[in-house]
Amino acid sequence: MISVTIRGGEMYSSSIPLRSGLLIAWSSPDSSVRLGLRPNLKTQSIRLLSKRQRCPRASLSSDPLLVQAARGNAISRPPAWMMRQAGRYMAVYRKLAEKYPSFRVRSETVDLIVEISLQPWRAFRPDGVIIFSDILTPLPAFGVPFEIEDVKGPIIQSPICDEEGLKCLHPIDLEKLQFVGESLMILRGEVGKKAAVLGFVGAPWTIATYIVEGGTTRTYTTIKRMCHTAPHVLRVLLSHLTQAISDYIIFQVKSGAQCIQIFDSWGGQLPPHVWEHWSKPYIKQIVSSVRKECPQTPLVLYINGNGGLIERMTGTGVDVVGLDWTVDMADGRRRLGNNVNVQGNVDPAYLFSPLPVLTDEIHRVVRCAGRRGHILNLGHGVLVNTPEEAVAHFFDVVRGLSYDSLFEDDVAVDELEPLTRL
Repeated sequence: MISVTIRGGEMYSSSIPLRSGLLIAWSSPDSSVRLGLRPNLKTQSIRLLSKRQRCPRASLSSDPLLVQAARGNAISRPPAWMMRQAGRYMAVYRKLAEKYPSFRVRSETVDLIVEISLQPWRAFRPDGVIIFSDILTPLPAFGVPFEIEDVKGPIIQSPICDEEGLKCLHPIDLEKLQFVGESLMILRGEVGKKAAVLGFVGAPWTIATYIVEGGTTRTYTTIKRMCHTAPHVLRVLLSHLTQAISDYIIFQVKSGAQCIQIFDSWGGQLPPHVWEHWSKPYIKQIVSSVRKECPQTPLVLYINGNGGLIERMTGTGVDVVGLDWTVDMADGRRRLGNNVNVQGNVDPAYLFSPLPVLTDEIHRVVRCAGRRGHILNLGHGVLVNTPEEAVAHFFDVVRGLSYDSLFEDDVAVDELEPLTRL
């Protein structure tokens, strides 16, 4: 047992891999702590743990509202956060980006990750604080270097399209992702029990599109052709990504993430029967692997353009299915059934509408989603040039909601069973 004292904050456990092969469980720090980056560490409690220790077991009664909703628990109102809630629409972010123009620097430096992640938390107090990162962030840690250009976006100089290309892959080296673990730990200390800290990953198919195509694409022709011309290579790649992403999720949870969103952003580019073959089994395997280590951590699956995949998404085993804005929430609820919770799905364009119109749409979506197992979100990320006052209004409206008022004539909460097994 090694003791370290940290100024302030509530107690929680988080785990970060060390070179020694042990894990470090940390008591919550406040914003002044930047592991090795600032000198004002006092001492309070760090303890070394075996790598075999599972993810921290959540306390069901004291979990943040978002985590409770993800489990289908009865709560007083829907929690809310926004995809891309930290970013270019915020003036404070644009000012910081001028000083640090490289996205890789902003998303791979602990102080900057923490600052950017907390910008919308300070401004709007959402119920979820998602780490500022990218689905491609872990690629170099398992053998796939990439760069990001301002115009072209991510660039992978050596795409993997054959057996020779597979030779560059190796098991994920989590030591190269310590900046993610440290940032999540600090975020937990910052928000305490007032909000949930979210981590996220890309699904194997979506990550593979970048690795095979060499970057972004509008057609996905190379990887779609590969399904037929080199299926054995694609299977090996997807299997490797599945293991790496599973390890990365567990690492994020042990570092402090209380909920994980899996982005299969480009899964909607596949016909449903093709998604069933080339994406779903790998997501299902990730969910199974994470469940063994982190059984209390809710998993959310979001696919852009998922209207044709909704019923199939439930078979992955996730706790929450995110709906995009093209799906009617009431229809989505019917199609999902009672065994999975739902997230979404206000059209991001409503944030450009008059505020009373936005209010009405929030009320409509919440009523269509029902009074349990719903996380309010947009149906896609916050758009560039979105007015900050509209984002503030969105969260103000949600905080003022009450299920008892919205569903006065509906069945009592205590007559309902939780939607999920957690």
